Amino acid sequence: MTTVRVEAMSDVPPSSQGGRAATSLLFPAASGPVDSATAEEPAFFGDLNLDQVIDALTTGREEYDLKPWYYAPLKRTEDVYYRHEIARDMEKEAVAAPIKAFASRFRATRQHLAAIGKLDDRYHKEGWFLCAAEAYCDAVVGLVRELEHAELQSRGLLGFEEYLRGYVAGERFVRLRAETQALKDDLSAIEYCVLIDGDRVSVRNYAGEPDYSREVEATFARFQQGEVEDYLFDLRAGGGMSSVQARIVGLVAKLHPDVFLRLDAYCARNTAFIDNAIAVFDREVQFYLAYFEYIAALREKGLAFCYPRLFSTLEQNGAARIFDLALARQLVDAGQPVVCNDYALRQGERVIVVSGPNQGGKTTFARAFGQLHYLAALGLPVPAREARLLLCHHLFTLFQKEEDIATLRGKLQDDLVRAHDILAQANSRSLVILNEAFNSTTFEDALLLSRNVLRQLLQRGCVCVWVTFMAELAAGDERIVSMVATVHPENPALRTFKIVRRPADGLAYALAIAQKYRLTYQQLLERLPE
Repeated sequence: MTTVRVEAMSDVPPSSQGGRAATSLLFPAASGPVDSATAEEPAFFGDLNLDQVIDALTTGREEYDLKPWYYAPLKRTEDVYYRHEIARDMEKEAVAAPIKAFASRFRATRQHLAAIGKLDDRYHKEGWFLCAAEAYCDAVVGLVRELEHAELQSRGLLGFEEYLRGYVAGERFVRLRAETQALKDDLSAIEYCVLIDGDRVSVRNYAGEPDYSREVEATFARFQQGEVEDYLFDLRAGGGMSSVQARIVGLVAKLHPDVFLRLDAYCARNTAFIDNAIAVFDREVQFYLAYFEYIAALREKGLAFCYPRLFSTLEQNGAARIFDLALARQLVDAGQPVVCNDYALRQGERVIVVSGPNQGGKTTFARAFGQLHYLAALGLPVPAREARLLLCHHLFTLFQKEEDIATLRGKLQDDLVRAHDILAQANSRSLVILNEAFNSTTFEDALLLSRNVLRQLLQRGCVCVWVTFMAELAAGDERIVSMVATVHPENPALRTFKIVRRPADGLAYALAIAQKYRLTYQQLLERLPE
Protein backbone atom coordinates (compact mmCIF):
# COMPACT_ATOMS: atom_id res chain seq x y z
CA MET A 1 0.00 0.00 0.00
CA THR A 2 1.43 3.36 -1.00
CA THR A 3 1.69 5.90 1.81
CA VAL A 4 1.22 9.55 0.87
CA ARG A 5 2.73 12.16 3.14
CA VAL A 6 2.46 15.93 2.94
CA GLU A 7 5.08 18.15 4.53
CA ALA A 8 3.68 20.51 7.16
CA MET A 9 4.03 24.22 6.52
CA SER A 10 6.51 25.90 8.84
CA ASP A 11 7.16 29.59 9.43
CA VAL A 12 10.78 29.44 8.29
CA PRO A 13 11.56 28.11 4.84
CA PRO A 14 14.63 25.89 4.70
CA SER A 15 17.43 26.40 2.24
CA SER A 16 17.09 24.88 -1.18
CA GLN A 17 19.21 21.79 -1.60
CA GLY A 18 22.51 23.06 -2.90
CA GLY A 19 21.02 26.48 -3.73
CA ARG A 20 19.96 29.85 -2.39
CA ALA A 21 17.64 30.00 0.60
CA ALA A 22 14.14 31.20 -0.17
CA THR A 23 13.25 34.68 1.05
CA SER A 24 10.39 35.11 3.50
CA LEU A 25 7.72 37.62 2.50
CA LEU A 26 7.05 38.56 6.12
CA PHE A 27 10.29 38.29 8.03
CA PRO A 28 13.67 39.61 6.88
CA ALA A 29 16.66 37.51 7.84
CA ALA A 30 17.18 39.46 11.05
CA SER A 31 13.60 39.01 12.23
CA GLY A 32 12.27 35.93 13.93
CA PRO A 33 9.08 34.16 12.85
CA VAL A 34 5.82 33.95 14.79
CA ASP A 35 5.07 30.82 16.78
CA SER A 36 1.58 29.96 15.57
CA ALA A 37 1.04 27.57 18.46
CA THR A 38 1.41 30.26 21.13
CA ALA A 39 0.18 33.41 19.33
CA GLU A 40 -2.91 34.90 20.97
CA GLU A 41 -5.27 37.70 20.08
CA PRO A 42 -4.10 40.93 21.78
CA ALA A 43 -6.24 42.07 24.68
CA PHE A 44 -7.11 45.39 23.02
CA PHE A 45 -8.51 43.91 19.81
CA GLY A 46 -12.11 43.97 21.00
CA ASP A 47 -11.90 47.59 22.19
CA LEU A 48 -10.53 48.77 18.83
CA ASN A 49 -12.79 46.54 16.67
CA LEU A 50 -9.66 44.92 15.27
CA ASP A 51 -11.15 41.53 16.07
CA GLN A 52 -13.92 42.28 13.55
CA VAL A 53 -11.37 43.34 10.92
CA ILE A 54 -9.15 40.27 11.30
CA ASP A 55 -12.11 37.89 11.44
CA ALA A 56 -13.53 39.35 8.23
CA LEU A 57 -10.32 39.32 6.21
CA THR A 58 -9.39 35.76 7.24
CA THR A 59 -12.83 34.26 6.61
CA GLY A 60 -12.50 31.76 3.78
CA ARG A 61 -8.75 31.50 4.34
CA GLU A 62 -8.80 29.39 7.49
CA GLU A 63 -6.53 26.78 5.90
CA TYR A 64 -3.65 29.29 5.91
CA ASP A 65 -3.78 30.04 9.67
CA LEU A 66 -3.13 33.75 9.11
CA LYS A 67 -4.32 35.15 12.43
CA PRO A 68 -1.06 34.58 14.33
CA TRP A 69 0.70 36.93 11.88
CA TYR A 70 -1.94 39.62 12.36
CA TYR A 71 -1.43 39.24 16.12
CA ALA A 72 2.30 40.03 15.90
CA PRO A 73 3.20 43.66 15.09
CA LEU A 74 6.77 44.44 14.09
CA LYS A 75 9.19 46.32 16.33
CA ARG A 76 11.67 47.72 13.81
CA THR A 77 11.02 50.35 11.14
CA GLU A 78 13.28 48.54 8.64
CA ASP A 79 11.11 45.41 8.96
CA VAL A 80 7.98 47.47 8.32
CA TYR A 81 9.51 49.04 5.22
CA TYR A 82 10.49 45.55 4.02
CA ARG A 83 6.81 44.62 4.02
CA HIS A 84 5.90 47.95 2.40
CA GLU A 85 8.07 47.02 -0.58
CA ILE A 86 6.27 43.70 -1.00
CA ALA A 87 2.83 45.24 -0.52
CA ARG A 88 3.55 47.85 -3.21
CA ASP A 89 4.54 45.07 -5.60
CA MET A 90 1.42 43.11 -4.68
CA GLU A 91 -0.77 46.09 -5.59
CA LYS A 92 0.32 45.78 -9.24
CA GLU A 93 -2.02 43.65 -11.30
CA ALA A 94 0.96 42.17 -13.18
CA VAL A 95 2.16 40.75 -9.85
CA ALA A 96 -1.11 39.99 -8.07
CA ALA A 97 -2.77 38.14 -10.98
CA PRO A 98 -0.14 35.39 -11.42
CA ILE A 99 0.20 34.97 -7.67
CA LYS A 100 -3.56 34.52 -7.32
CA ALA A 101 -3.50 31.99 -10.16
CA PHE A 102 -0.65 30.16 -8.44
CA ALA A 103 -2.55 30.13 -5.14
CA SER A 104 -5.60 28.65 -6.86
CA ARG A 105 -3.57 25.83 -8.44
CA PHE A 106 -1.70 25.21 -5.20
CA ARG A 107 -4.99 24.95 -3.35
CA ALA A 108 -6.04 22.28 -5.87
CA THR A 109 -2.86 20.41 -4.98
CA ARG A 110 -3.74 20.46 -1.29
CA GLN A 111 -7.32 19.44 -1.97
CA HIS A 112 -6.19 16.45 -4.04
CA LEU A 113 -3.81 15.36 -1.30
CA ALA A 114 -6.46 15.85 1.38
CA ALA A 115 -8.87 13.66 -0.60
CA ILE A 116 -6.44 10.73 -0.47
CA GLY A 117 -7.06 10.22 3.22
CA LYS A 118 -10.77 9.66 2.51
CA LEU A 119 -10.19 6.92 -0.07
CA ASP A 120 -9.72 3.18 0.35
CA ASP A 121 -8.61 1.86 -3.02
CA ARG A 122 -4.89 1.83 -3.70
CA TYR A 123 -5.02 2.93 -7.33
CA HIS A 124 -7.63 5.58 -6.63
CA LYS A 125 -5.28 7.07 -4.05
CA GLU A 126 -2.39 6.97 -6.46
CA GLY A 127 -4.51 8.60 -9.16
CA TRP A 128 -5.33 11.50 -6.86
CA PHE A 129 -1.65 11.73 -5.92
CA LEU A 130 -0.67 12.01 -9.57
CA CYS A 131 -3.27 14.74 -10.11
CA ALA A 132 -1.91 16.62 -7.10
CA ALA A 133 1.63 16.48 -8.45
CA GLU A 134 0.44 17.66 -11.86
CA ALA A 135 -1.39 20.65 -10.31
CA TYR A 136 1.72 21.46 -8.25
CA CYS A 137 4.04 21.40 -11.27
CA ASP A 138 1.63 23.56 -13.27
CA ALA A 139 1.37 26.05 -10.40
CA VAL A 140 5.12 26.42 -9.99
CA VAL A 141 5.97 26.61 -13.70
CA GLY A 142 3.15 29.09 -14.32
CA LEU A 143 4.34 31.35 -11.51
CA VAL A 144 7.94 31.35 -12.73
CA ARG A 145 6.84 32.18 -16.27
CA GLU A 146 4.57 35.05 -15.24
CA LEU A 147 6.90 36.64 -12.66
CA GLU A 148 9.60 37.05 -15.30
CA HIS A 149 7.50 39.86 -16.81
CA ALA A 150 6.20 41.38 -13.56
CA GLU A 151 9.01 43.95 -13.02
CA LEU A 152 9.35 43.18 -9.32
CA GLN A 153 10.90 45.82 -7.07
CA SER A 154 10.75 44.37 -3.54
CA ARG A 155 13.63 42.46 -1.99
CA GLY A 156 11.26 39.78 -0.73
CA LEU A 157 9.65 38.91 -4.06
CA LEU A 158 12.88 39.29 -6.02
CA GLY A 159 14.58 36.90 -3.61
CA PHE A 160 11.78 34.37 -3.89
CA GLU A 161 11.74 34.64 -7.69
CA GLU A 162 15.47 33.90 -7.76
CA TYR A 163 14.94 30.89 -5.50
CA LEU A 164 12.05 29.69 -7.64
CA ARG A 165 14.03 29.89 -10.87
CA GLY A 166 16.78 27.81 -9.31
CA TYR A 167 14.26 25.30 -7.98
CA VAL A 168 12.50 24.84 -11.32
CA ALA A 169 15.83 24.29 -13.06
CA GLY A 170 16.94 21.79 -10.42
CA GLU A 171 17.21 18.08 -11.10
CA ARG A 172 14.57 17.06 -8.58
CA PHE A 173 11.79 19.24 -10.00
CA VAL A 174 12.72 18.54 -13.63
CA ARG A 175 12.50 14.80 -12.93
CA LEU A 176 9.22 15.14 -11.02
CA ARG A 177 7.61 17.12 -13.82
CA ALA A 178 8.83 14.78 -16.56
CA GLU A 179 7.74 11.63 -14.71
CA THR A 180 4.37 13.15 -13.89
CA GLN A 181 3.65 14.05 -17.49
CA ALA A 182 4.89 10.68 -18.81
CA LEU A 183 2.68 8.76 -16.39
CA LYS A 184 -0.34 10.92 -17.21
CA ASP A 185 0.20 10.32 -20.93
CA ASP A 186 0.70 6.56 -20.53
CA LEU A 187 -2.34 6.12 -18.29
CA SER A 188 -4.48 8.23 -20.62
CA ALA A 189 -3.42 6.06 -23.55
CA ILE A 190 -4.73 2.85 -21.95
CA GLU A 191 -7.91 1.56 -23.61
CA TYR A 192 -9.81 -1.51 -22.46
CA CYS A 193 -13.13 -3.28 -22.77
CA VAL A 194 -15.44 -4.20 -19.89
CA LEU A 195 -17.45 -7.39 -20.55
CA ILE A 196 -20.59 -7.94 -18.46
CA ASP A 197 -22.25 -11.32 -18.39
CA GLY A 198 -24.94 -11.46 -15.70
CA ASP A 199 -23.14 -10.80 -12.41
CA ARG A 200 -19.78 -11.59 -13.95
CA VAL A 201 -17.52 -8.70 -15.01
CA SER A 202 -14.29 -9.19 -16.94
CA VAL A 203 -11.78 -6.85 -18.53
CA ARG A 204 -9.63 -7.27 -21.64
CA ASN A 205 -7.54 -5.08 -23.89
CA TYR A 206 -9.29 -2.96 -26.46
CA ALA A 207 -9.04 -4.53 -29.93
CA GLY A 208 -10.57 -1.86 -32.12
CA GLU A 209 -14.20 -2.75 -31.49
CA PRO A 210 -16.85 -0.10 -32.20
CA ASP A 211 -17.59 2.25 -29.30
CA TYR A 212 -21.25 1.48 -28.70
CA SER A 213 -21.59 4.19 -26.09
CA ARG A 214 -21.08 6.80 -28.81
CA GLU A 215 -23.64 5.11 -31.07
CA VAL A 216 -26.18 5.07 -28.22
CA GLU A 217 -25.56 8.75 -27.49
CA ALA A 218 -25.96 9.61 -31.18
CA THR A 219 -29.19 7.62 -31.42
CA PHE A 220 -30.85 9.30 -28.47
CA ALA A 221 -29.44 12.77 -29.14
CA ARG A 222 -32.37 13.49 -31.48
CA PHE A 223 -34.78 13.19 -28.53
CA GLN A 224 -32.91 15.65 -26.35
CA GLN A 225 -34.88 18.78 -25.46
CA GLY A 226 -32.97 21.59 -23.84
CA GLU A 227 -30.35 21.13 -21.12
CA VAL A 228 -30.23 17.71 -19.51
CA GLU A 229 -28.46 16.43 -16.43
CA ASP A 230 -25.14 14.67 -17.00
CA TYR A 231 -25.10 11.28 -15.26
CA LEU A 232 -21.51 10.42 -16.14
CA PHE A 233 -19.48 9.60 -13.05
CA ASP A 234 -16.14 11.36 -12.59
CA LEU A 235 -13.86 9.23 -10.44
CA ARG A 236 -11.66 12.23 -9.69
CA ALA A 237 -14.55 14.28 -8.30
CA GLY A 238 -16.29 11.49 -6.40
CA GLY A 239 -15.75 10.56 -2.78
CA GLY A 240 -14.52 7.07 -3.67
CA MET A 241 -14.91 4.07 -5.94
CA SER A 242 -17.38 1.25 -5.51
CA SER A 243 -16.06 -2.28 -5.09
CA VAL A 244 -16.91 -3.05 -8.74
CA GLN A 245 -15.07 0.03 -10.00
CA ALA A 246 -12.06 -0.76 -7.82
CA ARG A 247 -12.05 -4.33 -9.12
CA ILE A 248 -12.14 -3.12 -12.74
CA VAL A 249 -9.17 -0.82 -12.15
CA GLY A 250 -7.31 -3.69 -10.51
CA LEU A 251 -7.93 -5.88 -13.56
CA VAL A 252 -6.75 -3.09 -15.86
CA ALA A 253 -3.56 -2.90 -13.79
CA LYS A 254 -2.97 -6.59 -14.43
CA LEU A 255 -3.37 -5.99 -18.17
CA HIS A 256 -0.80 -3.16 -18.06
CA PRO A 257 1.54 -4.08 -15.21
CA ASP A 258 4.48 -1.96 -16.41
CA VAL A 259 2.56 1.33 -16.25
CA PHE A 260 1.00 0.60 -12.86
CA LEU A 261 4.30 -0.59 -11.38
CA ARG A 262 5.80 2.71 -12.49
CA LEU A 263 2.88 4.49 -10.80
CA ASP A 264 3.56 2.58 -7.57
CA ALA A 265 7.24 3.47 -7.67
CA TYR A 266 6.47 7.10 -8.56
CA CYS A 267 4.15 7.57 -5.57
CA ALA A 268 6.58 5.87 -3.18
CA ARG A 269 9.52 7.98 -4.41
CA ASN A 270 7.74 11.36 -4.33
CA THR A 271 5.82 11.18 -1.06
CA ALA A 272 7.01 14.67 -0.08
CA PHE A 273 7.12 16.34 -3.49
CA ILE A 274 6.02 19.80 -2.26
CA ASP A 275 8.97 22.10 -1.64
CA ASN A 276 8.61 23.56 1.84
CA ALA A 277 9.76 27.05 0.84
CA ILE A 278 7.10 27.19 -1.88
CA ALA A 279 4.46 26.02 0.60
CA VAL A 280 5.52 28.79 2.98
CA PHE A 281 5.33 31.35 0.15
CA ASP A 282 1.80 30.15 -0.64
CA ARG A 283 0.81 30.79 2.95
CA GLU A 284 2.70 34.06 3.52
CA VAL A 285 1.42 35.73 0.37
CA GLN A 286 -2.13 35.34 1.70
CA PHE A 287 -1.23 37.83 4.44
CA TYR A 288 -1.19 40.54 1.76
CA LEU A 289 -3.89 39.18 -0.54
CA ALA A 290 -6.41 38.93 2.31
CA TYR A 291 -5.86 42.55 3.39
CA PHE A 292 -6.04 43.99 -0.12
CA GLU A 293 -9.22 42.05 -0.79
CA TYR A 294 -10.73 43.42 2.43
CA ILE A 295 -9.97 47.09 1.66
CA ALA A 296 -10.85 46.92 -2.06
CA ALA A 297 -14.49 47.92 -1.51
CA LEU A 298 -13.40 50.90 0.61
CA ARG A 299 -10.98 52.12 -2.03
CA GLU A 300 -13.71 51.87 -4.65
CA LYS A 301 -15.72 54.36 -2.55
CA GLY A 302 -12.83 56.82 -2.55
CA LEU A 303 -11.43 56.11 0.91
CA ALA A 304 -7.67 56.56 0.97
CA PHE A 305 -4.95 54.18 2.16
CA CYS A 306 -1.28 55.08 2.41
CA TYR A 307 2.10 53.71 3.42
CA PRO A 308 3.02 55.68 6.57
CA ARG A 309 6.37 57.13 7.52
CA LEU A 310 7.42 55.56 10.80
CA PHE A 311 9.70 56.80 13.57
CA SER A 312 11.23 55.22 16.66
CA THR A 313 10.86 58.48 18.62
CA LEU A 314 7.93 60.86 18.70
CA GLU A 315 9.18 63.82 16.67
CA GLN A 316 5.89 64.26 14.86
CA ASN A 317 2.73 62.21 14.82
CA GLY A 318 -0.09 63.09 12.50
CA ALA A 319 -2.40 61.78 9.81
CA ALA A 320 -5.00 63.06 7.36
CA ARG A 321 -8.42 61.53 6.69
CA ILE A 322 -8.26 58.61 9.11
CA PHE A 323 -11.29 56.41 9.71
CA ASP A 324 -12.39 53.32 11.66
CA LEU A 325 -11.80 50.40 9.29
CA ALA A 326 -14.45 48.11 10.82
CA LEU A 327 -17.13 50.82 10.92
CA ALA A 328 -16.27 51.95 7.39
CA ARG A 329 -16.91 48.45 6.02
CA GLN A 330 -20.33 48.42 7.70
CA LEU A 331 -21.21 51.88 6.39
CA VAL A 332 -20.04 51.15 2.85
CA ASP A 333 -22.00 47.89 2.80
CA ALA A 334 -25.07 49.84 3.93
CA GLY A 335 -24.51 52.59 1.33
CA GLN A 336 -23.79 55.27 3.94
CA PRO A 337 -21.00 57.89 3.90
CA VAL A 338 -17.83 57.54 5.96
CA VAL A 339 -16.57 60.56 7.92
CA CYS A 340 -12.79 60.99 8.05
CA ASN A 341 -10.76 63.06 10.50
CA ASP A 342 -7.31 64.63 10.80
CA TYR A 343 -5.02 65.05 13.77
CA ALA A 344 -1.50 66.28 14.50
CA LEU A 345 0.80 66.00 17.50
CA ARG A 346 3.50 68.63 17.17
CA GLN A 347 6.88 68.92 18.87
CA GLY A 348 6.54 67.92 22.53
CA GLU A 349 2.82 67.06 22.35
CA ARG A 350 1.95 63.53 23.43
CA VAL A 351 -1.70 63.38 24.56
CA ILE A 352 -4.98 64.06 22.76
CA VAL A 353 -7.96 64.65 25.02
CA VAL A 354 -11.20 64.23 23.06
CA SER A 355 -14.36 65.78 24.52
CA GLY A 356 -17.75 66.88 23.24
CA PRO A 357 -21.32 65.62 23.07
CA ASN A 358 -22.25 61.97 23.37
CA GLN A 359 -22.64 59.97 20.15
CA GLY A 360 -20.46 62.54 18.40
CA GLY A 361 -17.77 60.21 17.07
CA LYS A 362 -15.25 60.46 19.92
CA THR A 363 -14.88 56.71 20.49
CA THR A 364 -14.78 56.08 16.74
CA PHE A 365 -11.91 58.57 16.47
CA ALA A 366 -10.04 56.82 19.28
CA ARG A 367 -10.51 53.43 17.60
CA ALA A 368 -9.32 54.83 14.27
CA PHE A 369 -6.23 56.22 16.00
CA GLY A 370 -5.43 52.84 17.53
CA GLN A 371 -6.11 50.91 14.31
CA LEU A 372 -3.91 53.31 12.38
CA HIS A 373 -0.88 52.62 14.57
CA TYR A 374 -1.46 48.88 14.85
CA LEU A 375 -1.87 48.32 11.10
CA ALA A 376 1.22 50.44 10.54
CA ALA A 377 3.17 48.08 12.79
CA LEU A 378 1.98 45.15 10.66
CA GLY A 379 3.59 46.73 7.60
CA LEU A 380 0.29 47.23 5.76
CA PRO A 381 -1.25 50.30 4.10
CA VAL A 382 -3.19 52.25 6.72
CA PRO A 383 -6.60 53.95 6.47
CA ALA A 384 -5.41 57.51 5.89
CA ARG A 385 -4.44 59.80 3.03
CA GLU A 386 -1.03 60.39 4.62
CA ALA A 387 0.50 59.56 7.99
CA ARG A 388 3.65 60.08 10.07
CA LEU A 389 3.54 57.76 13.06
CA LEU A 390 5.45 56.45 16.03
CA LEU A 391 6.20 52.74 15.65
CA CYS A 392 4.76 51.61 18.98
CA HIS A 393 6.07 48.59 20.86
CA HIS A 394 2.99 48.26 23.06
CA LEU A 395 -0.65 49.25 22.71
CA PHE A 396 -2.95 49.43 25.73
CA THR A 397 -6.64 50.28 26.01
CA LEU A 398 -8.88 51.13 28.95
CA PHE A 399 -12.48 51.04 27.74
CA GLN A 400 -15.64 50.65 29.79
CA LYS A 401 -16.45 47.05 30.68
CA GLU A 402 -19.41 45.34 32.24
CA GLU A 403 -18.90 44.16 35.80
CA ASP A 404 -17.50 40.64 35.98
CA ILE A 405 -18.90 38.72 38.95
CA ALA A 406 -15.92 36.35 38.77
CA THR A 407 -13.50 39.14 39.75
CA LEU A 408 -15.66 40.43 42.63
CA ARG A 409 -14.70 43.97 41.58
CA GLY A 410 -16.92 46.94 40.89
CA LYS A 411 -16.44 49.14 37.81
CA LEU A 412 -14.30 51.73 39.57
CA GLN A 413 -12.01 49.16 41.16
CA ASP A 414 -11.70 47.37 37.85
CA ASP A 415 -10.73 50.61 36.09
CA LEU A 416 -8.11 51.29 38.77
CA VAL A 417 -6.63 47.79 38.54
CA ARG A 418 -6.40 47.96 34.76
CA ALA A 419 -4.91 51.47 34.88
CA HIS A 420 -2.30 50.22 37.36
CA ASP A 421 -1.40 47.32 35.04
CA ILE A 422 -0.96 49.71 32.12
CA LEU A 423 1.25 52.09 34.10
CA ALA A 424 3.41 49.16 35.22
CA GLN A 425 4.27 48.34 31.58
CA ALA A 426 4.02 51.61 29.64
CA ASN A 427 7.00 53.55 28.31
CA SER A 428 7.85 56.07 25.59
CA ARG A 429 7.15 53.49 22.84
CA SER A 430 3.65 52.78 24.19
CA LEU A 431 0.30 53.91 22.83
CA VAL A 432 -2.49 54.17 25.42
CA ILE A 433 -6.17 54.73 24.54
CA LEU A 434 -8.67 55.43 27.32
CA ASN A 435 -12.40 55.78 26.78
CA GLU A 436 -14.55 57.33 29.54
CA ALA A 437 -12.36 55.93 32.29
CA PHE A 438 -13.54 56.28 35.92
CA ASN A 439 -17.01 57.48 34.88
CA SER A 440 -18.67 55.26 37.51
CA THR A 441 -17.72 57.64 40.33
CA THR A 442 -18.44 61.29 41.07
CA PHE A 443 -17.17 64.00 38.75
CA GLU A 444 -14.70 65.31 41.33
CA ASP A 445 -13.23 61.87 42.06
CA ALA A 446 -13.11 60.94 38.37
CA LEU A 447 -11.26 64.16 37.56
CA LEU A 448 -8.79 63.62 40.41
CA LEU A 449 -8.08 60.03 39.38
CA SER A 450 -7.83 60.93 35.70
CA ARG A 451 -5.34 63.73 36.34
CA ASN A 452 -3.15 61.42 38.43
CA VAL A 453 -3.14 58.70 35.75
CA LEU A 454 -2.54 61.26 33.00
CA ARG A 455 0.42 62.71 34.92
CA GLN A 456 1.92 59.21 35.19
CA LEU A 457 1.44 58.59 31.47
CA LEU A 458 3.14 61.89 30.63
CA GLN A 459 6.06 61.05 32.89
CA ARG A 460 6.55 57.80 31.00
CA GLY A 461 6.41 59.60 27.66
CA CYS A 462 3.44 57.59 26.31
CA VAL A 463 1.38 58.63 23.32
CA CYS A 464 -2.19 58.79 24.55
CA VAL A 465 -5.76 59.43 23.37
CA TRP A 466 -8.22 60.02 26.19
CA VAL A 467 -11.94 60.21 25.40
CA THR A 468 -13.70 61.93 28.30
CA PHE A 469 -16.67 63.98 29.39
CA MET A 470 -14.30 66.04 31.57
CA ALA A 471 -13.16 68.98 29.44
CA GLU A 472 -10.98 70.13 32.35
CA LEU A 473 -8.61 67.22 31.67
CA ALA A 474 -7.32 68.98 28.55
CA ALA A 475 -6.02 72.02 30.44
CA GLY A 476 -2.83 72.77 32.30
CA ASP A 477 -0.08 71.09 30.27
CA GLU A 478 1.40 72.08 26.89
CA ARG A 479 1.94 68.42 26.08
CA ILE A 480 -1.84 67.90 25.99
CA VAL A 481 -3.88 68.67 22.85
CA SER A 482 -7.61 69.28 23.03
CA MET A 483 -9.88 67.96 20.29
CA VAL A 484 -13.65 68.35 20.33
CA ALA A 485 -16.51 66.46 18.64
CA THR A 486 -18.57 69.02 16.76
CA VAL A 487 -22.25 69.43 16.01
CA HIS A 488 -24.05 71.08 13.12
CA PRO A 489 -24.00 74.86 13.71
CA GLU A 490 -27.67 75.27 12.78
CA ASN A 491 -28.88 72.14 14.58
CA PRO A 492 -26.93 71.13 17.68
CA ALA A 493 -28.86 67.86 17.87
CA LEU A 494 -27.27 66.83 14.58
CA ARG A 495 -23.77 65.33 14.95
CA THR A 496 -21.13 65.95 12.27
CA PHE A 497 -18.80 63.21 13.60
CA LYS A 498 -15.92 65.59 12.87
CA ILE A 499 -13.26 65.85 15.57
CA VAL A 500 -11.43 69.18 15.43
CA ARG A 501 -8.51 70.67 17.33
CA ARG A 502 -9.73 73.46 19.58
CA PRO A 503 -9.90 74.29 23.29
CA ALA A 504 -12.28 72.22 25.37
CA ASP A 505 -14.09 74.99 27.19
CA GLY A 506 -17.12 72.84 27.93
CA LEU A 507 -19.38 75.50 26.40
CA ALA A 508 -19.37 74.59 22.72
CA TYR A 509 -22.27 72.19 22.86
CA ALA A 510 -24.29 74.26 25.35
CA LEU A 511 -23.75 77.35 23.21
CA ALA A 512 -24.98 75.55 20.11
CA ILE A 513 -28.14 74.46 21.94
CA ALA A 514 -28.71 78.02 23.19
CA GLN A 515 -28.25 79.43 19.69
CA LYS A 516 -30.76 76.95 18.25
CA TYR A 517 -33.45 78.11 20.64
CA ARG A 518 -32.36 81.81 20.54
CA LEU A 519 -31.38 81.81 24.19
CA THR A 520 -27.89 83.32 24.04
CA TYR A 521 -27.28 86.54 25.94
CA GLN A 522 -27.19 88.58 22.74
CA GLN A 523 -30.32 86.90 21.35
CA LEU A 524 -32.19 87.54 24.59
CA LEU A 525 -31.20 91.20 24.53
CA GLU A 526 -32.52 91.51 20.99
CA ARG A 527 -35.85 89.98 22.02
CA LEU A 528 -36.34 92.10 25.15
CA PRO A 529 -38.10 95.45 24.76
CA GLU A 530 -35.96 98.55 25.31
